[in-house]
Amino acid sequence: MPSERWLTMSQAILEVRNLVKEFGGIRAVDDCSFSVQKGSITGLIGPNGAGKTTAFNMVTGFIRPDRGEVLFQGERIDGLPPHIIFRKGIARTFQIPRELRLMTVLENLMLVPLDQAGEGLWRSWFLPGNVRAEEERIYRRAVEVLEFVQLSHLRDELAANLSVGQKKLLELARVLMADPDLILLDEPAAGVNPTLMKKLAGYVRTLRDQGKTFLLVEHNMDLIADLCDWVIVMNNGRRLAEGKPEEVRRHPQVLEAYLGGSYAVP
Repeated sequence: MPSERWLTMSQAILEVRNLVKEFGGIRAVDDCSFSVQKGSITGLIGPNGAGKTTAFNMVTGFIRPDRGEVLFQGERIDGLPPHIIFRKGIARTFQIPRELRLMTVLENLMLVPLDQAGEGLWRSWFLPGNVRAEEERIYRRAVEVLEFVQLSHLRDELAANLSVGQKKLLELARVLMADPDLILLDEPAAGVNPTLMKKLAGYVRTLRDQGKTFLLVEHNMDLIADLCDWVIVMNNGRRLAEGKPEEVRRHPQVLEAYLGGSYAVP
C-alpha cells in the first residue's frame, strides 16, 4: 500500500478506479485501481499479459473501458476519444514511433499545436498578419524543443531517415509541443541504446523538475529503478503492489510474478 507520506506529498493528477476490460471473454483488466501523483515519475510494470498496456490505452482513450472510471484532475475522461483527452492535457508516445515519415523533423513539430490560424480559410485571407505571427511563434517554440532534445542538427531531415532512438526523441519533442500536464510514455527504452536511454531519462527528470507529470510503461527494470519515484505493478489485470522502486524490487509477490521466484535482489 502507498505510504502516508507519499499520499500527502501532492494530489493525484490521475485516478484509475475499478477499470474492467474484456476481449472475447478474456478479462485483460480486472477491477484495477491506481493513481498518479502530480509532479511524479510513476512506472507501470508487470509481466507480459498483465494488462498494463490495455490500462494505458484506456487512460488515453484508445480503448473504451467496459466498467470503471478514469479521472484527470478530478474530471471523468473515461470513454472520451483520444483527441479530446489530448486537448484536456494528456499526451502520449508510442512503443513504435508514429512519426510523419515524409515530413522533416521540424515540420513534425510545427504541425502539433491545435487550432492554428492558418488552418482556417477566412483568417488566412483576411488576417494574414496574425497567421504569420502565430507561425513565427510556433517555429520559435519548435526550435527550442529541438534544442532541448538535441535534434537541432536534424531539423531538416526527413523523419523516416532517423534512427529508432532519434525517433523516440522526436516523439518526446512532439509531445512537448503540446505542453501537456501529464505525459504517458510507452516503453521509451525499447530499441534505444544505453547512451541514448540515459539522455532520455535526463530529459524526463528535467521536465519533472519543471512541473510535468509522467506515467510510463516499461520493461527495463534498471530504467524504472533509476528514474521512477513510484512504481505500480500489475499482474493478471489487477494491481499487485506499489511503492518506491527499492520496495517493489523486494516485494515477494512481485519477485514471483514479474521477475521470477529465483530472482536475487542485491
